Amino acid sequence: MELSRIAELAKQDAGRKFYSIAHFLTKEALWEAFESLRKDAAAGVDGVTYAEYKEHLVENLGKLHEKLTSGTYRAQPLRRIYIDKEDGRKRPISIPSLEDKIVQRATVELLNAIFEQDFLDCSHGFRPGRSAHEALDEVGRALCTMPMECVLELDICAYFDSIVRELLMEMIERRVSDASILRLIRKWINVGVIDEGKLLVSETGTGQGQIISPLLANVYLHHVLDLWLQGEVKPRLKGGVVEVRYADDAVLCFQYREDAQRVLRVLPKRFAKFGLTLHPEKTRLVEFGRKTLATAARLGIKPATFDFLGFTHRCARSRRGKFTVHVKSMKKRLARAFKAVAEWCREHRHDPVAQQQQTLNAKLRGHYQYYGRPTNYRSLRQFYRGVLRLWHKWLNRRTRGKSLPWPAYVHLLQRHPLLRPRITHAWVGSLSRT
Repeated sequence: MELSRIAELAKQDAGRKFYSIAHFLTKEALWEAFESLRKDAAAGVDGVTYAEYKEHLVENLGKLHEKLTSGTYRAQPLRRIYIDKEDGRKRPISIPSLEDKIVQRATVELLNAIFEQDFLDCSHGFRPGRSAHEALDEVGRALCTMPMECVLELDICAYFDSIVRELLMEMIERRVSDASILRLIRKWINVGVIDEGKLLVSETGTGQGQIISPLLANVYLHHVLDLWLQGEVKPRLKGGVVEVRYADDAVLCFQYREDAQRVLRVLPKRFAKFGLTLHPEKTRLVEFGRKTLATAARLGIKPATFDFLGFTHRCARSRRGKFTVHVKSMKKRLARAFKAVAEWCREHRHDPVAQQQQTLNAKLRGHYQYYGRPTNYRSLRQFYRGVLRLWHKWLNRRTRGKSLPWPAYVHLLQRHPLLRPRITHAWVGSLSRT
C-alpha cells in the first residue's frame, strides 16, 4: 500500500484507525528523509553533522533501519539552545540528534498522509502546500469581503512546552493504533533535554525544535481550537466568525463584537482543560473593519491595528474609496532584522567586499521574499536604506586611520550593488489597490 492509498482511506473514513503502518519506514523512506534535511543545521547532543553522516550513508541508514525493525532504536536527549525573542526574552529550542531527525522526518511524511485529511482549511502552519502568506491572504480576504467588526488576537503562553502529552496521545490514537509508531512518538516527546550539561526531564510539552513537533502541535490545536470553534461555537453565534491559524499564531475575525466578547470569555476555560494559557496582554480584542474605519475618520483618530505573522494590519481605503486592509512590517521584526545585519557586518567587515555583497544580497533577497507584500514597499525601502548605511558604517571601520567617504562608497556600490526593494507577492482577491 502506498502513502497515497493511506491518504485516500483516511479521507474516505474520518473514523478509520490505522493499525499497521510502521512498515512504511523503509530504508528508502529514511534515505528520502535524510536528503530533505538541512545540510547546515545544528548538530544534536551526539555532535554528528549532515556531512559526517553522509560519508557512510548506506551503512548508517542500514543500521538505523535495523534498529527500527528490531525495536532497539532509542531517542537521544535533545540539545537545548536559546534564541532571542521580539520582547527581549529567550526562546528555548530543542535540537535532536541527526538520526532522530531522520526517523522523525520519515514519520512526519507517514502521519501527514493521515492527519492532512482531518485538518481544517483554517490551519496553514507547517502543512504541505501551505504557507504563511496564504494565511495572510485569508485574513485580508475575510476582512474585505465580510462585514467584520473586530479581530481577536490569540497568543498562547509557551505553547509547545505546555502541551499535555497524554491528551495529545489520545488525539493521535483516534487515528493511529500502530504500537510501533505510538512508541516512537512517546519516546520523542518524553526524551529529556541537555541544558548546560544537565539532563532535564519535563512532564509536558513536545520540545520545540523537533521535526515532529509542528505536526503534533497542529493535531493538538486541531482538537482544542479548530474543531471546537467550528462545531460548538459557530452555531451559537449571532454572526459569522473566521479563524485563521498558523501553528500557535491565530486570529479570529468576528462579524459582531458581542460574539467576540463571548468567545473571549470562554476561551481561557477551554484552553485550561488542555493545559494551555492565553497571554493576558498579548491576547486582545481589536475593533477592525469598515465601521471602525468610518468611526475613526469621523472622530479624526487612527483606527486600531493588529499584528499577525510579522505584519501590522490596518484599515485603509483603496484608490476608489473601497475598504481594504494594508499591511506593513512589524516594528519589532524590522528592528530585529537591522540588528542581525549590523552584527553580521561587524563580524565580517574584513571579508572581501565581493563576498560581503553576495551575503548581504542573499539577506535582502530573503527579506523581500517574505515581507514583499503589496502596501509594504515603504518598509522594504526602509530596510534597504538601513542596510546601505550599516554596510557603509562597518566598511568605514575596516582599517584604523582610514575612512571610506560617502562618494567613495557610492562608487563602490556601482561595482558591488545591493538588491533594491521589490514586491514579491501579488494582490489577492478583494485586496486591491483600486
